[in-house]
Amino acid sequence: MDHRSFLAGLTAAQRAELTATSDRKGLAALAVHFGSIAFLGTAIALEVPGWPVLMVPQGILIMFLFTTLHETIHRTAFRSPWINDLVARICGFLILVPADWFRYFHFAHHRHTQDPQNDPELAGEKPKSLWQYIVHISGLPTWWSELKTLFKNASGRCDDAFVPAGGRRKVRLEAVVSLMLYAVLAGVSLVTASSLLLFAWALPCLLGQPFLRLYLLAEHGRCPFVANMLENSRTTYTNRVVRRLAWNMPYHAEHHSYPTVPFHKLPDLHRLTREHLGVTSDGYGAFHRDYVGSFKNLPDAG
Repeated sequence: MDHRSFLAGLTAAQRAELTATSDRKGLAALAVHFGSIAFLGTAIALEVPGWPVLMVPQGILIMFLFTTLHETIHRTAFRSPWINDLVARICGFLILVPADWFRYFHFAHHRHTQDPQNDPELAGEKPKSLWQYIVHISGLPTWWSELKTLFKNASGRCDDAFVPAGGRRKVRLEAVVSLMLYAVLAGVSLVTASSLLLFAWALPCLLGQPFLRLYLLAEHGRCPFVANMLENSRTTYTNRVVRRLAWNMPYHAEHHSYPTVPFHKLPDLHRLTREHLGVTSDGYGAFHRDYVGSFKNLPDAG
């Protein structure tokens, strides 16, 4: 069964139940995520014993705001559109991924999932050798790409095919404002000789990015180039902590099959689609063992 047939088989009542958004559930999840970041940030600022070690979990929490950004640009994290938009802008700013630009990027990804010609996520090839894998997981190419995108958009040179002509002014303004705010924060830190932003935000982001890369590679890595969302996206079975951290996005085939289902309803959708899922992994460790193990079978590996 493909995702279109599955969706056609849902009743009106099932659709209404699956797509019901909630400010309460969204704010509760956000409070836990932001609250954890604030708690660790405070511990780092107070330099509690062993505080440098806390930069790793702090970085993971901050970088996984990408999944919060993802949910909010779909406007499914909260029932109120303005809360979705506000949280999306905050999360995008914190991880260097402007929300408006990312919405255009991500919706093109949904329209053309695993289409080598049109899916913007496939613009950069997935790793095909151990060295490419290490470089990819380091996150350095991602940071370079995000910085280039910010400066290009700010200068009015955005030429991304997925950004419509009518949206380029908005994308430019977003990038300009973001760069100005980054400059202000850097200036304040220098003038006040404060290292808080460095140790509670910047360095943790560098440390947390590899964990996000490991997570994201599993979403579509080594999935077939087909139109069926139940086959071109991977659902990864994992524990409750990871699911909570990633706003239930390990249920990724389910999300692609029915993108208007909010994060807190994805477990329900999973129960309906489980027998039809084409690509799954029993944990992220298992996925990456298989992924790295596949290099020797690729014709251009090495």
